[in-house]
Amino acid sequence: MIIAIDGPSGAGKSTLGKMLAKRLGLLYLDTGAMYRAVALLAIREGIDASDEEAMTRAAKRAEIRLSGEPGHLHVELNGEDVTEAIRGEKVGQTASVISIVSGVRRFLVERQRILGKSAEHGAVLDGRDIGTVVFPDADIKFFLTAKPEARARRRFEEDERKGLAVSLEKTVREINLRDERDSTREDSPLRIADDALVIDTSEMEIEDVLNAMLAGVRGKQ
Repeated sequence: MIIAIDGPSGAGKSTLGKMLAKRLGLLYLDTGAMYRAVALLAIREGIDASDEEAMTRAAKRAEIRLSGEPGHLHVELNGEDVTEAIRGEKVGQTASVISIVSGVRRFLVERQRILGKSAEHGAVLDGRDIGTVVFPDADIKFFLTAKPEARARRRFEEDERKGLAVSLEKTVREINLRDERDSTREDSPLRIADDALVIDTSEMEIEDVLNAMLAGVRGKQ
């Protein structure tokens, strides 16, 4: 079984993807972590993120491995554990920029397909083009969304818990910028798949969202 979860930044895709994968005993593939790993490589090598040819070459040099349980996912880049290193603010901003590079997307999409298809019991993937591009024939597709203010507040509180120096106003600006970039990029823009189950999480508790998703999965079985 392949479960695709798409939606804008801060909608809860990763958190709910992990919870869903754990509940169903499926492999969890954090596609965002893959882009962040490539971004980290670019930063370390001093590559201009807007240089499409150089970024595509960098993506092809990035041997990325995901392992562990959904709630404790480990990310390796060329044999090094970068689980914590890829969560920095600069890495996140760079990942957002390189996500619109067609060469990088094509390479990582192929990697995601291979990993998803090779999963013994199936996989849960979250991102922005999983149900429309990566796995358009996924068994079930979800599109999680929420009002920008709600998403920014969640991201701000998450960063605050991590001790990152941010402000709510800055987080709102970054969320809006990411939304615009994701929805207007030429290659695989963020959009709702025709057969996706849309869930607005703005006023929902996380367990209620999970239960709604589990009900959607049961309805497809």
